[in-house]
Amino acid sequence: MAHALRLKSSYISTIRGLATLSRGTGFTRWLDARQDRSRLAHWTRSLGAIHDLDAMIALDVPWWTYRAIDAVTLFLASRPEARVFEYGSGASTAWLARRAGHVTSVEHHGGWHDRMQIALAARSDLGPVDLSLVPPDNTPASDMKYRSAKPGETGRSFAAYARTIDDGPATPYDLIVIDGRARQACLDHAADHLAPGGMIVFDNSARRRYRRAIAASPFDAIPLRGLTPALPYPDQTTLLFRAEPAA
Repeated sequence: MAHALRLKSSYISTIRGLATLSRGTGFTRWLDARQDRSRLAHWTRSLGAIHDLDAMIALDVPWWTYRAIDAVTLFLASRPEARVFEYGSGASTAWLARRAGHVTSVEHHGGWHDRMQIALAARSDLGPVDLSLVPPDNTPASDMKYRSAKPGETGRSFAAYARTIDDGPATPYDLIVIDGRARQACLDHAADHLAPGGMIVFDNSARRRYRRAIAASPFDAIPLRGLTPALPYPDQTTLLFRAEPAA
């Protein structure tokens, strides 16, 4: 794990160095002039924004595959007053707040929560966002689905985090985003809070444990694999819809 973290840190440092060089040579300006009409230009521009919250917000993209971004853009355009619930805050929070009627987001990491509060408050073009901090549980849950498998947090319990959606208004959500901790548990709780015709966005869904959770859910799934902002390799985001009852 330590070796993987060193490689990741080295990659990020290298990419940010190249981004600085790109700005100095004018290549960044060239990409900026083309990113609205060229997906490849936008993706190339985004590589330098990896793990840079403000840069990702400025690029106006969530960290999902571009194919999923396109699908959710169309979905929200048809529901401009959409109510959104999000597990795991980030650039997606600002992106959603520009397109939905209201966003409720839950975050488990105190430092990131504070950083998000500052980033959101600095922008005047966003709709209302309720961002709450729900840290890991003090006592591990007996149900393993609430325990994280994320390296560095393996075994920590996120029962209160996953159940946050149960504590909100009874009105269902048009869109639910699952991109945080204990995603299997979050999907289980989300099932009771999705509006008719609503959509669930489940990110990084190619991971084995997530594939199993999606397969066991009561939803129809559309996996969308491909280019993802800030990532040098393809990833997968799955869109979930309520399965229609058999005739």
